[in-house]
Amino acid sequence: MPSDTIVPKRDYSVLAIASSAGGITALSRVLGGLPPDLPVPVLVVQHLDPRHETIIADVLARRTVLPVRLARAGETAAPAVVYIAPPNFHLLVGADGVLTLSSSELVHFVRPSADLLFESVAGAYGSAAIACVLTGSGVDGAMGVSAIKARGGTVIVQDPEEAEFTGMPQAAIRTGPVDFVLPLAEISPVMCALVGRRSR
Repeated sequence: MPSDTIVPKRDYSVLAIASSAGGITALSRVLGGLPPDLPVPVLVVQHLDPRHETIIADVLARRTVLPVRLARAGETAAPAVVYIAPPNFHLLVGADGVLTLSSSELVHFVRPSADLLFESVAGAYGSAAIACVLTGSGVDGAMGVSAIKARGGTVIVQDPEEAEFTGMPQAAIRTGPVDFVLPLAEISPVMCALVGRRSR
């Protein structure tokens, strides 16, 4: 469905994105298409090696007009800001938009977990949530997608046929009817159309 034919069906409050292997390139493309007046915060889980200090925020900040930072516990997610789960911490959000970091057990052998982020987003925002699953191996994000859909939210998945790694997109699609399965180039335009903004 072309993004210019999408009419926002509700007021959205958050955009949550998950990726793993191949994710830096995919995130760069998606975040690079989002405008500076994006009316929602962006919460990101990218599986990172916990043994090394990460420069992901600096890398992605060079590819988007939005401020990009590692999430800090206790801060309130603001519109038009990208918050990335730090290495080795789960990222969660509450109904008041306050971010929480958790070092609880691994989920599907990973921390941060897309499932935990998506489940917290579903609980906090319900039908006002958009979740997106990009390239990655494994099944992280699939349970979270189910939680988003159960609460009436909207789910976007990168088309596995063009994803660098197909595991996460395929697992998300197997959960049932997702709203959009799209090539990478179409994801940010659809996100923008949903929240009532033009993509860059």
